[in-house]
Amino acid sequence: MNTMVAGNVARGGGTLKFGRLARVYRWMEGLTFGPYLWRCRCAFLEEMAEAQETLALGDGDGRFTAALLKRNRQVRVNAVDVSEAMLRSLRRRAGADEGRVRTEARDVREWSPAEAEYDLVVTHFFLDCLTTEDVRRLAERLKANLRPGARWVVSEFAVPSGWFGRWVARPVVGFLYRAFGVLTGLKVRRLPEWELALKAAGFRRIQERGSLGGLLTSQMWMAETSEPSRFAQL
Repeated sequence: MNTMVAGNVARGGGTLKFGRLARVYRWMEGLTFGPYLWRCRCAFLEEMAEAQETLALGDGDGRFTAALLKRNRQVRVNAVDVSEAMLRSLRRRAGADEGRVRTEARDVREWSPAEAEYDLVVTHFFLDCLTTEDVRRLAERLKANLRPGARWVVSEFAVPSGWFGRWVARPVVGFLYRAFGVLTGLKVRRLPEWELALKAAGFRRIQERGSLGGLLTSQMWMAETSEPSRFAQL
């Protein structure tokens, strides 16, 4: 999501209005979570330094894609987002590196990655706009287009166990879903069980880093049948 990160690819039912958030995307994020969402996105940026073909789903205004392009001078990025306004912002932020970016304005639930093969998939605050079943189906479709050793990096909100999850994280996430629903028309109202969905699709988690008491999580996943690739040696 946006403040749950706007500009993501899923509609969750109905007609969404992600495009109208493109110009206010960054300051809304800063007002709500300061630098923490950005730090969460960049938690594994150094491990992406040797990726060659990257699929970025729902990168919003493209700040992370621009950072990846600068960090990795060989990477090519296919960016998919439902909002053409967000994709225009992404291409603008890519600047001189725009030639290494291809964009598609599509709903990811109705999209397939054609003949491309990727060694990196990036979904920053994107899976929260999908249902658990949507995530599982997406993961199963993408597996066929991943090179051996490909990594899937996920940044997301989470509700940890214990008092913090019950009294802080859950109300915060619930408020963000309600606010985001008003702003965009998103019908999803709860975090999907995306970790279970990825496991069901044949992926395993190989790294995890958290912040804000577990409210934010950055994770790296790998297909169970894949062998480690050179760029992913951690």
